[in-house]
Amino acid sequence: MFHYDFGREKGQRPSTGLYIYTKPKNAAERQHNKEHRALLDVKKGQATIEKAATGTGFVPEHKFKANFADYYAEYVKLNTRKGNRHLQNSFTQFKIFTENRPISPVDITQNFCKRFRRYLLDRFTGETPGNYFARFKWVCNAAHADGYWRVNPVDKIFAQSKASKRIKAIIEVEDYLGLLRTPCLNQEVQLAFILCCYTGLRWVDVKNLKWKQIKGVVLTTTIFQKKTGEPVTLTLHPVAQAVIENRRKLLALSDNPDAKIFKLPSADGANKIVLQWTQCAGIDKYFTWSCARLSFSILLQDQMVDDATVAYLMGHTTTDQVRKNYKRHRPKDQQETISRLPNPQYLPFFLQLE
Repeated sequence: MFHYDFGREKGQRPSTGLYIYTKPKNAAERQHNKEHRALLDVKKGQATIEKAATGTGFVPEHKFKANFADYYAEYVKLNTRKGNRHLQNSFTQFKIFTENRPISPVDITQNFCKRFRRYLLDRFTGETPGNYFARFKWVCNAAHADGYWRVNPVDKIFAQSKASKRIKAIIEVEDYLGLLRTPCLNQEVQLAFILCCYTGLRWVDVKNLKWKQIKGVVLTTTIFQKKTGEPVTLTLHPVAQAVIENRRKLLALSDNPDAKIFKLPSADGANKIVLQWTQCAGIDKYFTWSCARLSFSILLQDQMVDDATVAYLMGHTTTDQVRKNYKRHRPKDQQETISRLPNPQYLPFFLQLE
């Protein structure tokens, strides 16, 4: 067995993953030894070059990725944090933008980066384009530090968000009650949507929700808090508990902890069903799945729940998203709101209404 030798401390003798037979018994073992000794010479040469290049800014050829997408993919693999999909999604959009063609690092110019930012802004709304481009900048900054460019192409290009053209509808208390009273053509979509209304789960969370994430009246999400490294746990509202119990009674698979609780269609298909259900309930609003998460936050804030608590329940480490996005952007009742202004009993004669 062969190892690198960087010292005698713990972790300083990592394995190369290569070995030879001390007493080869046949031609196959002798060939094995010959090929592995040749590979060891290559690894030894690479390690020597890496050691000599340290601090020089020189990138050894065996470390250099001729296709920037390969570097991007490796960065995603090494740095993706569980529960955070922005880095992986940014890479997915990069591949779509480049039509999955090989892109040399010299092609990553300032103009290329601006065009990629414009592509994201044209394709997405809200914080999404800014989040994806910020992750792309992480990769470029890392590549610059690794010596891929003398001048960082994203150094003076800032991530941008894009305001949504349509303000998301809020599911008010009366809307909740109307939906609960109205049958839906697809009961699994109905129950999954109600669960999101009472837990703040995203579409991707509820679609992949498994029985092992439910322990009694507590749901454990796949979202991890940065500070503690622990997943977010939610105590289920009685309505959410009823949804889970309904599924448990209908599915024998509930004994399998890795089985999914819901079998849902595509996101587009589910949104169409929700819209039809909304119309049947006589609600004149345009509901999509993301409205459930938004309304979860807003109705808690209506009951004077503090922003920090709402942020935790939604899986955010700060209150920034709650204050910026998950809030009312217009009053529920404009007349009632305006009536709170001072209304003195006596007005000057020139202000009195006839």
